Order: sequence, then structure tokens, then C-alpha cells
Amino acid sequence: MIPRYTPKIMAELWSDRAKWERALKVELAVIDIYAEDGVIPLETAAEIHELADFDTAKIEEYEAVVRHDVIAFLQSVGDFVGDHKRWLHFGLTSYDVIDTALSMALVRAGALIMVKLRNLRDTLAKQAVIHKDTLMPGRTHGVHAEPYTLGWKICGWIAETDRDIDRLDRAIETVRVGKLSGSVGAYPSITPDQEQRILGILDLMPDTVSTQVISRDRHAEFLTTLALIGGLIERIALEIRLLQHSEVEEIYEPFSKRQRGSSAMPHKKNPVAAENLCGLARLIRSHVGAALENLPLWHERDISHSSVERVIFPDATSLIYYMLERAVWMVENWTVNTERMRRHVVDDRGLMMSGALLTALKHAGIEDEDVYKRIQKHALAAREGGADLLERVGNDTEIVAAVGDRLAEIFDETAVLKRTDIPLKRVGLA
Repeated sequence: MIPRYTPKIMAELWSDRAKWERALKVELAVIDIYAEDGVIPLETAAEIHELADFDTAKIEEYEAVVRHDVIAFLQSVGDFVGDHKRWLHFGLTSYDVIDTALSMALVRAGALIMVKLRNLRDTLAKQAVIHKDTLMPGRTHGVHAEPYTLGWKICGWIAETDRDIDRLDRAIETVRVGKLSGSVGAYPSITPDQEQRILGILDLMPDTVSTQVISRDRHAEFLTTLALIGGLIERIALEIRLLQHSEVEEIYEPFSKRQRGSSAMPHKKNPVAAENLCGLARLIRSHVGAALENLPLWHERDISHSSVERVIFPDATSLIYYMLERAVWMVENWTVNTERMRRHVVDDRGLMMSGALLTALKHAGIEDEDVYKRIQKHALAAREGGADLLERVGNDTEIVAAVGDRLAEIFDETAVLKRTDIPLKRVGLA
């Protein structure tokens, strides 16, 4: 990922240095269990621990010759451990180390992302409480539907965030596996018991049945979960973009004092942060296709997945971490024009109450098709510039005869405020 979208903590996690540190942890965990089992003398294992290190520059030099990154890594570690290097990688194949180390990286990345996802949840929760009774138009197809509240809208985002938290927790556990089962996964050297004990040192579990690699459905599930989180962020960002339209102006994303919206039009305040997040969500979704393509490998393995994963995992985890940070900032610092929202409800001439009127008439026992047409006729006439809907139906003798004493109640645009505890309770905020 380009530096613009790579938070420092993710850059460090996916650096070459960190990659080989994880690989070295795997190698040393194997040596520890071999020492426990008497395969390697205890004092030799202790000396290897004391001496073991590597030089990333030397790894690159060695790889240019041997054309194999794990062999190059082992040669560099061998430079530090000297005569003890014969115990390095003893009974292992490359992907015993690479896949196990990758799982360690994904578990760590998932934990970092989880913190940011919970931060987003907390930020949304604060806004939901603040705007519990902020009246605004509900919209479907971009058109006013019925009165709504901003708090209710935000609670929908919170509910999705909670599902993403659950999904991410499961996805982290799905990739919390390693494998030390050898060249085709048939345990030619290390025993299943040794594998489990080695992985226990690394806080991993053995893959249920591995080949030479861990099954890639685990990785695809993890990446798909990141894409779903990206979809949540895009849902929020897109709503902000829509509500910032000049014709709407109900919410504005943050805009600093020295910020400029356009090189040509000084009046502009464009929703660039929200647009940025929508674009990045597309990028993460594109990585899901690549992860799914990695599922079918030839026989017990081929290397077609390797080049893909060198890109998609650092990129996707970095992007989601960046997007979550920016989404939190955006929601925390947005400007909500509560008066504009309220005026959009009030100034709609009662049109948003047509559904309530239709329901009231049905309760009164009038259910024929003519009733819908009658209300629609009044509503369309009001929309085209006549009196407001309440005034028009107030002159309709049939409607007045059916529900006349309830018209004021039916056309109460604030009635939704009596129900705003419903979404708050369902997301645990009431």
C-alpha cells in the first residue's frame, strides 16, 4: 500500500523486519520443543536463543542468488548462530514457517483493527444519544418518505458495527492456526503432539487438516470480513455525502479553517473525506476476489497464491485501519444542521404523513383502491404547489367522515419521537 494510506503501526507490522521476526519466532519455538523432547541438547537450544538474529540486507543478497526467500532467511540466521545452524529448520518445510508466521500477522492485524472498530462503535453511540430526537426526513429512493430521526439512522449503523465486531472476532479465530505438518501435511518429521505444543508457544492452534499450506478458505473469510467492514464505512460515508448536497445541507463532514474545497471555486466545501472512504471500500472489495481465487491450489500446494498475498493482506489490513480512523474522525467532528433537518420535515406540506393517513383509513374500515387514489390525488396536487396535504384532505368529506376527529393526530410529524427508544434499546443504549 502507498504511504498515503498506510498507518505507521501497519507499516511496521508488515515490514520485512517484522516478517522475519515472526519467522524466527516459529523456528525458535520448534527448537524449544525439540529441546524439551531431547532432540536438541538444552544448552544448545539456549545458545541458539541467545545468538539468533538476521540481517534483512543479507537476506536480500542471499535471495538474489538462491531465489528462495526462506533459504535466504535461514542463511542469514545461520551467520549468527554459527555451528548451531544445522538445527535451524530441522524437520520443517518452508510453509511450516511462512504460513504459521502469516497467521501470527493476521491475528495481530485483526486485533489492531478490532480496537478501531470498537472506537467507531463508541463514537456512533455518542452521536445516536445526542441525536435521539433530531427530527429529519426519512428517504427512500432519494425521495422524502416518512419522518425519521438521525439517532434512528445512526442506530442502524451501530447494529451493523456490532455484527462486524462479531464477524471480525470469528475471522481472527479462524486464522489463529498454524501448521508444522511437513511437506504435504502428513507429519514426516514433527508429530501432531509436537505441532500443538509448538503452536501453543505462538498462541495458535493447529489447522484441522493441512496440506503443505493452511487451507486458504480461512484467509478468504478474514479478508471478506474486512470488506464487510469497508462496506459499513462506505454506508456511513455515502450517507454523509448525500446529506451534504447543496439542496439538502443537513450534515457536513469536518472542514478545517485553512482547508480549500476547490482550486477554482472558493465557495466549495466538498465531502472529500467521505468520497475517499467510498473509493477505498471499492479497493478492499477487489481484494476479496483475489482471496477467493487463492482457494483452489494444485494438489497439496502450488505457489500461485503467494504473490497475491504479499499484496492483498498488507493492503487490506492497512486500508481498513486507515478507513476506521478516518471514519471515527469524520463522525466525531461532523456538523449536523438540526434546524435544516426539522424544516425539511415541516416544509414538506404534510406529504410525509400520507402513509399514516392511508393506514388510519384502513383502520376505519375503508380499504378499497379508490382510497389510495384519492389520497394520492391530494398528495400530488399538494406537491405541485397547492395547499398542504392536511388542508386538502380536510376538505374531503369522505375522509373527514371516516377519521375527521383524528386528523391532527394523524398529521403529527413529531409522532416518531415517541418511538425513538426502540432503536436505542436494541443496540443497548437506552
